[in-house]
Amino acid sequence: MVKLRLARAGAKKRPYYRIIVTDSRNPRDGSFIEQIGTYDPLKTADAFALNADRLQYWIKVGGQLSDTLRTLWIKQQKMQKAAV
Repeated sequence: MVKLRLARAGAKKRPYYRIIVTDSRNPRDGSFIEQIGTYDPLKTADAFALNADRLQYWIKVGGQLSDTLRTLWIKQQKMQKAAV
């Protein structure tokens, strides 16, 4: 099964995450199919960057979002609607 989830990068106590598409059996920081975005929790603004077209594609072909990624995506959509 294909999963869309976060892979940790960055230094100790300085987390930085890549949003990746991977096989569900691979480890968190293991090999991946495609990187579709980034998330920096230490930034206050623009911490979440995502290629929405690729996200929609992978969902359409059966990819499953992780709970954390789903929450981040929903928050970003709410912030974009509030800004308009």
